[in-house]
Amino acid sequence: MKNKKNLDITNSFKVKDIFYKYAVGAKPFLKWAGGKNQLLSVFRKFYPKELLKGEIKNYYEPFVGGGAVFFDIAQNYGIDSAFLYDINEELVLTYKVVQKDVNSLIEFLHRYSNQYLSLKREKREQYYYELRHNFNLQRFNIDYDKYSENWVSRAAQIIFLNKTCYNGLFRFNSKGEFNSPFGLYDNPKILDENNLLNVSKLLEIAEIKKADFKEVRQDIKKSSFIYFDPPYRPLSKTSNFTSYSKYQFKDDDQIQLASLFNELNEMDCLLMLSNSDPKNTDPTDNFFDIIYKGYNIRRVSAKRIINSNVKKRNSINEIIVTNYSTDENK
Repeated sequence: MKNKKNLDITNSFKVKDIFYKYAVGAKPFLKWAGGKNQLLSVFRKFYPKELLKGEIKNYYEPFVGGGAVFFDIAQNYGIDSAFLYDINEELVLTYKVVQKDVNSLIEFLHRYSNQYLSLKREKREQYYYELRHNFNLQRFNIDYDKYSENWVSRAAQIIFLNKTCYNGLFRFNSKGEFNSPFGLYDNPKILDENNLLNVSKLLEIAEIKKADFKEVRQDIKKSSFIYFDPPYRPLSKTSNFTSYSKYQFKDDDQIQLASLFNELNEMDCLLMLSNSDPKNTDPTDNFFDIIYKGYNIRRVSAKRIINSNVKKRNSINEIIVTNYSTDENK
């Protein structure tokens, strides 16, 4: 297993010669439960020194979700390509539309925004549920494996629902139906045109796939850094939220992911993974300490952001696992 010290990047090389190769001001365009925006300043302490020095050319994210870490790395470090995967077919569809057909997407969102914001609260709620109902019915008419024009209107509906649903909860049931309720927002930003254009520009370096996390093995190249952000292991039975798609992610899947982590470690990939820390609720729960034994496991403070009760959005620990050493591991 790798054992490499991190370096003080400000003293080791000229940051301006490596950073900002693709800095276009892009940020996540979807609200995402478990998104990593709040943790980026912490995560940067755990990035491998090879990435900080501009030696990593290929970045992989098998659970892209809202993509906060991708946006950070693609704009602030000298990667040449990114490989983004997710099992959520609606999410992948939306990323591909932003990548390939952003101007048409903006036209649809402009129409939705004008219609919705012109309505009073009761009419907005009706508008939301009618659109959600139609969205769920139309899923049977979408070929998720072949890009087509009807993907554009689908992506616009996804973004609209994401911006106007309750608490930005991007949630699907076992049938694949979007089931988040209506959200009470006075002025939701349904269309952020500048950001969508920036995201589209940034995604020029990305290959985007609807795929299970294990398929990352087929695309691995040299000089690769892989960040895993799987659906978090629930801290309790009542806090179980892994339904970002119609597929559940259980302990057996977490173990399979740890097995893949071992396999990629043997291939000399640089690896980083985040997950919930079960010790928040059960100090004797060593699940992750066992399946990632021999790797660097650190616990960092994070804040709950999907609890409906603001007072319960308290700080808890999450874990970061790496197969390389950083200054934080000393």
